[in-house]
Amino acid sequence: MATLASGKLSEQFEDFLKSVTDRGGNPVYRAKISQLISTEGKSLVVEFGDLLRYNNDLANRVLLEPDSSLASFKIAAFETMRSENALYADRVKRELSVRLRGLSDLVALRKVDISYIDHMLAISGMVVRTSELRPMMTDAAWVCPSGHLTYQEQDDLMLKRPPKCELCGEARNFELDRRHSRFIDFQVIRIQELPEELPPGQLPQFFDVNIEGDIVNMARPGDRVVLTGIVRAVPDYTVGQVRTRLFRSQIDCNHVEVKGKEPDAVLVTKEDEELIRKIAGAPDAYDRLVKSIAPVILGHLPEKEAILLLLAGGSATQLPDGTRLRGDINTLFVGDPGTGKSEMLKFAAQVAPRGLYASGRGTTAAGLTAAVIREKNVLMLEAGVVVLADLGLASIDEFEKMKPEDRTSLHEAMEQQSVTIAKGGIYATLNARTAILAASNPVLGRYNPYQNLIENIGTLPLPLLSRFDLIFVFRDQPTPSEDEMLASHILAVHARKSYATAPPIEFTLLKKYLTYVKRVSPALTPKAMERLKDYYLQLRKAGGAEDSIPPTPRTLEALIRLSTARARVLLKEEVSEEDALGAIALMNRMVQDVLTDAATKKTDFGIQLGKPVGETKNLRSALDVLKNLEGTDKKAVERRVFKEELMKAKFSDEDAEKMIRTMFREGMVYESKPGFLRRLGS
Repeated sequence: MATLASGKLSEQFEDFLKSVTDRGGNPVYRAKISQLISTEGKSLVVEFGDLLRYNNDLANRVLLEPDSSLASFKIAAFETMRSENALYADRVKRELSVRLRGLSDLVALRKVDISYIDHMLAISGMVVRTSELRPMMTDAAWVCPSGHLTYQEQDDLMLKRPPKCELCGEARNFELDRRHSRFIDFQVIRIQELPEELPPGQLPQFFDVNIEGDIVNMARPGDRVVLTGIVRAVPDYTVGQVRTRLFRSQIDCNHVEVKGKEPDAVLVTKEDEELIRKIAGAPDAYDRLVKSIAPVILGHLPEKEAILLLLAGGSATQLPDGTRLRGDINTLFVGDPGTGKSEMLKFAAQVAPRGLYASGRGTTAAGLTAAVIREKNVLMLEAGVVVLADLGLASIDEFEKMKPEDRTSLHEAMEQQSVTIAKGGIYATLNARTAILAASNPVLGRYNPYQNLIENIGTLPLPLLSRFDLIFVFRDQPTPSEDEMLASHILAVHARKSYATAPPIEFTLLKKYLTYVKRVSPALTPKAMERLKDYYLQLRKAGGAEDSIPPTPRTLEALIRLSTARARVLLKEEVSEEDALGAIALMNRMVQDVLTDAATKKTDFGIQLGKPVGETKNLRSALDVLKNLEGTDKKAVERRVFKEELMKAKFSDEDAEKMIRTMFREGMVYESKPGFLRRLGS
């Protein structure tokens, strides 16, 4: 075995490349180099474990002295490639790179300090920003007054001139020749701590990572990556171009690997798997799982069941033409303050294998979706909450307070599960395959049961409501028996400094359970499909009346997702009739609480689409009254006269005043002068 004292470093690396074999005795890296030649690749990826087994001292030297070691490794790779194909080796000599992956230990971003400066390490994190692709000069070609070309290697932000011309000795009046200069692709990404690794109350640690060569554009915002790189301390040019003594850390990337698409933050052992299957096989498994959701909150079992199904999710379907049918379930909570909505959202974000909790106002320039920002004259694509929560859960509190620019983007994110950005010359589509659990506060603080949903939530964009599979109303209604139970529950929690009643399944095991169920993809059985079909057709028939709007096919898709998630929770291979009935029961709860018109007391899916039929008909009648009053000359109508005519058309005094306010809010009428109304466009 080679030792560090036995020869040049590059010769040892060359011996490593030629001598390492697999179990069958076949050369590993000679085969990789041959493959590089055939595919015209420029990067040789080396497993650090192979280097460690070959020579422990050599592997440690790469970690402690990465610059000189990688330079020698590159020479070794070039010589090995040249022995295979000299012509190709000479052509890619400058672009050839050796990239290491699989370092034995991953260093937490929070633990990267000055001891790692100029050392190689491996870190994992989430990409939150990516810059545009830019050319970076590696060798500048300078022309002296006599026309001689001199190359100067560039290793800093400031462009370096050669000390003198290599041919004539001229030391001044150089001109840059960009055509003969050499460039490589360059990109900056920002990597941040994974949400589940962030200590409570701490600011997330992040690093800007420089990526060069053929590994640019491998990672997108929202991707979870493992990076191998060299930590650098670079001057902070905050005071003009003067170097300050304050430096900042950055990482020069050597290798980037996008991690697997399945949630992997929670490790499920064989012992855990046995326990999970035992729980799923118990007769009362479903009830125990529901009661384990947010145990600090008393009651609200239908809402907790909805959270359980949302965390499990349905099965996404990819059609042959590329169309993707989402399996993630979106749920909205609306209701009175102090009813536990926010606490349930936070619990869901914590127990989900990948979960993020945010306010509707957003915490960054990207808000809930994504944004293009300019930083130091570089365009950066920054990911928002639903992109960072890809393949997980986004809990969004104060949903009604979202930014205006997020309103349109969320339509796409909630149905197509992607976010498309077209701004500043950047066009990109980011994945947002996440379930959304949102909470919204009523406009006047408390939910008014005598008004429909849209009147209670006010500013929430109407089309978003149809993207929610389930909507629940939280109401705080004084009831002596329930009030006594709630008071006792809260006092017990504070007295014991723990749960009033221990949850059937403790938090850590529940998190592993919800990670494990993602492996199951139940198939719909004929009986389940028949149940769902009958119920959907029943709703369509009831909604076909003149005074209501029927449900859309989205309702049937929601039922499929809910029944599939229910089967998945119990680790079933098939969706049974019982699962379909469970999904129907949850949908019925929403129909009774949310989709029943406050005026007519009839089921009307038009409420979820923005307006019930009754309200639409009343608006149309009011407009007809105003149109008749305007006459053919379209004169302005006195507000008092209009209200009197509405009351003659069977509107009460209160309803007539409310209708006029609604028409103003909807932009149907305007005041041409104080006390006089006109129809818009008349």
